[in-house]
Amino acid sequence: MKRVIVGTAGHIDHGKTSLVKALTGIDTDRLKEEKRRGITIDIGFANLELPSGILIGIVDVPGHERFIKNMVAGASGIDLVMLVIAADEGVMPQTREHLEICELLGIKDGLVVLTKVDLVDEEWLELVKSDVEEFLKGTFLKNAPVLTFSAKTGEGKEGLLKVLEEKAKAVLTKPLDEPFRLPIDGVFTIKGFGTVVRGTAISGRVKVGDVLCLYPAEKTTKVRKIQVHGKDVEESIAGTRTALNLQGVEKDEVKRGDVLAEKGVLKASQWLDVSLKLLKSCKPELKNFENLLFYIGTSEVPARVILMGKERLSAGEEDVAQIQLQRPVCVWRGDRFILRRPSNNTTIGGGVVLLPVSFKRKRTKPWERKELEFLKNATPQELLIHYLKKRGGLGAERAELQIQLSIFGEKFDALIEVLGKKVISLKDGEKLLYFAASVADELEKKVVEVLEKYHRANPFSPGLTKELLKQRISSFLPECLYEYVLDKLLKNGKLQRDKEIYFLSSFKRLNKEEIEAFKKEVEEKFLNEGLTPRDFETILCDFKERYKGAKELFESLLREGRLVKVSEKLVFHRQVVEEVKKKVVEFLTKNKEMSISDFRSIVGKGVSRKYLIPLVEFLDKEKVTLRVGDKRILRKKV
Repeated sequence: MKRVIVGTAGHIDHGKTSLVKALTGIDTDRLKEEKRRGITIDIGFANLELPSGILIGIVDVPGHERFIKNMVAGASGIDLVMLVIAADEGVMPQTREHLEICELLGIKDGLVVLTKVDLVDEEWLELVKSDVEEFLKGTFLKNAPVLTFSAKTGEGKEGLLKVLEEKAKAVLTKPLDEPFRLPIDGVFTIKGFGTVVRGTAISGRVKVGDVLCLYPAEKTTKVRKIQVHGKDVEESIAGTRTALNLQGVEKDEVKRGDVLAEKGVLKASQWLDVSLKLLKSCKPELKNFENLLFYIGTSEVPARVILMGKERLSAGEEDVAQIQLQRPVCVWRGDRFILRRPSNNTTIGGGVVLLPVSFKRKRTKPWERKELEFLKNATPQELLIHYLKKRGGLGAERAELQIQLSIFGEKFDALIEVLGKKVISLKDGEKLLYFAASVADELEKKVVEVLEKYHRANPFSPGLTKELLKQRISSFLPECLYEYVLDKLLKNGKLQRDKEIYFLSSFKRLNKEEIEAFKKEVEEKFLNEGLTPRDFETILCDFKERYKGAKELFESLLREGRLVKVSEKLVFHRQVVEEVKKKVVEFLTKNKEMSISDFRSIVGKGVSRKYLIPLVEFLDKEKVTLRVGDKRILRKKV
């Protein structure tokens, strides 16, 4: 049996509840206060089976501006709207606001009912019809049938039922192949049964005995009993007004705005990325960081709108933005919302959720706005690849991806299949992680790059162990992705392994002749520095990517005595030091003593004290000279 949800909309006291009662025989005003005051305060419900067998669930919403939040909660999930306008009053403020809300919520079709026609004459009725047609221009009801009706006389009932039948047949059924989701608009207890929640199922199906989750608390519960329009059933499906008797949940643990759904299909968030559209009637313009009331599903939450790179948004404008909520909500991508100003109790706009679990963005940064614009227009395939690229080497779990895309089960599997080699799935312990293939490609390049750099810097080393190689890339890489990339490089021949050591296939270790040539290059570097060498580390840095190899050979030359370390930072070639030593001995053989000034004359006037002092002190240590006061004399043994 096809199920369709029809919602009423319209100004207070225009006869919505009377219309529903005339059609169904059910009085949707059930509260004592509603009976006493003669107005609808909260959402009311009725059901109607059409001749074709289609089951209509009717949601009767309050018309008073003070109860707009209840109207929004009731309008969530409806397929068709019956816009009710009293013939004796015509279009009124809440007529306009209710229609705007329905449009913002994405309702695509409906009909208009002119009620109380028994109170007006034919001429007046024609004038009202003309005004209504003018009012509907440019709205989704511009081509909707305008019907006349009297709850008092029953006039128009048959025609109304006929049109409802035609409209209901054209309604596309809500998705049954998605996870079950029911925004809760009422909760109560039944003696002997416990807690019962009600709402309009907006996706999937639920059976007696199913285990569900109450969000945002994420409390697990079991369905003990199901009712649809007052009758016990074994199963309820999307598009149906549903009451569920829950096991293990107390009434005070549930409130309007909570969502009952399958486990793992929702995640609470206080930040939403959205596409936002303001009504043309919005006055004054929307300011950045303005405090508003945010309505989604059956939730009402105080919130702030954060504009991307702007300070204000004018009436009728559309843009991307962020919503910061005072408390978290659980929604899907594509869910619609309403924004209202609490200061003057008016609806100013609404929009669509682009990312259901977001974070605080830097609103002045152009790339943040660019990403939101991408989210607005992207296909599911583009979204998945984009998200995996953002996750990079960390990857993403299946549940996380499904929530962000709001695509689940077989639909998600089909999406992965369509993307083919663009997505890699790898087992990481008990988890299944997904990666963009381009991320793995980049990691391959990084492995090769790191090893190339290492081989250049360490020409005498055979390579790196797996762990040391990983440390040079990223300590946060999941082992499964790292192993995948290494295996791929080994298979395509770019990488080789010798026991625990990994090295590039293109890497060739230096032979004896090449090592000697490199060693000679290092030695000549220091020889060319002469009597005024730079700090030895600075000299070695000239070898750039070969630094480590040069340092190793430098240490060897020191051990062999071919280089001489005269101070902590100064290193001379042995040939240079021996030349100085020879000149000093010749001088002191002819002269009894040598001053620093004499030493400068011996080695050259262009040599500064930076080099003179370390050199002369080195000759003292080498027992070539002996210091006596400020002079040096020749040791007898020389």
